[in-house]
Amino acid sequence: MTAVYLKGGERLAARLAEIGRNMNKAGSVKIGFLENATYPDGTSVAMVAAIQEFGAPSVGIPPRPFFRNMIAAHAGEWPDAAAALVKKNDYDIAKVLGQIGEGIAGQLRQSIVDLTDPPLKPSTIKRKGFDKPLVDTGHLLASVSYEVSGADGAATYTDPGMSGSYSTE
Repeated sequence: MTAVYLKGGERLAARLAEIGRNMNKAGSVKIGFLENATYPDGTSVAMVAAIQEFGAPSVGIPPRPFFRNMIAAHAGEWPDAAAALVKKNDYDIAKVLGQIGEGIAGQLRQSIVDLTDPPLKPSTIKRKGFDKPLVDTGHLLASVSYEVSGADGAATYTDPGMSGSYSTE
């Protein structure tokens, strides 16, 4: 029988233990319209976003599925991107979740900007002075945010929203 000897086993064990600790630091990331986001009059941004996303036919608002469009367009990219970020960030999962939150929040903002269909009613265009759906005061767009929470449920980071730049063309 041949014996195999490995040198540095203690270092490997220590490194694996460190990776394990890092991977347990953060548990989740929420992306979208967080519960504390409101318009100046107190209206929930999440409620307005849901009305825009799914429509309100009884008051003449058609669905404008910016959130579902973003998920359909990008969800397939997220697993590989997350895996690459884990490796790039030395398995610091809290940092990775923050980067994932920032990236997906940016995709969501861009989806809001990119949505053009269904078009606005002529009366809405006249009131606003332009024909861009989902953009009026910019508050919905500016309210897209993310929050990384630890395994104990305590928030470790919340993006105040509107970081980065987004093309309106």
